[in-house]
Amino acid sequence: MSEAQLLGDAVYAQLVDRIFTGALPPGAPLSVPALAAELAVSRSPVRDSVQRLVAEGLAVSVPHAGARVIEVDDEAIVQVMAVRRRLDGLAAREATERATASEVADLRALLDTQATQIGSSADSLSDARLDLEFHTAVRDLAGNPTLSDALHRLDTKAHLHNSGLWADPASRATALAEHQRIVTAIETGDAAAAEAAAEAHVAAVLVRMRRHRT
Repeated sequence: MSEAQLLGDAVYAQLVDRIFTGALPPGAPLSVPALAAELAVSRSPVRDSVQRLVAEGLAVSVPHAGARVIEVDDEAIVQVMAVRRRLDGLAAREATERATASEVADLRALLDTQATQIGSSADSLSDARLDLEFHTAVRDLAGNPTLSDALHRLDTKAHLHNSGLWADPASRATALAEHQRIVTAIETGDAAAAEAAAEAHVAAVLVRMRRHRT
């Protein structure tokens, strides 16, 4: 990978972190000149990163106003989670049918990392990263790039709406338990149970999001 690509990935990662932590809140402008000056880089990697954010659904391009961080309201998140519920279930089912023993062991290792993280002080950004890593790993095992890409876009929007859940000890522990049920079903080869566990997890997250925001 070239230095330019490495720099571009680093800039993109910084912008994603700022979006997930609220440093760049929903609706915030993504000014290429301002961000380039703030990050002490040239405009090119920032411009490419902003375009990538738009392509991945974390930002929108506004005519005559540039790009802004996407705003996801309560009604939109219900629609996002309804689609994600079905697709995550499908991904878990297909992952069960394809996963090797070593790949299941890798999922277990991710859960061990998440358990260690949850056993320490809350770190919303790290928790969100681990959650995305876990779900991405399950989806990748399904071997369906179209499915993985669609779910990645949905999941990033969901994380914009539920970042506050990672500050709640009960929500953190519950999420881990739900992840463990998904992996147990994959490990035992029960595709129907994996699908049901994945769907139940997404449905439960939506309930927790509603309760957190009321």
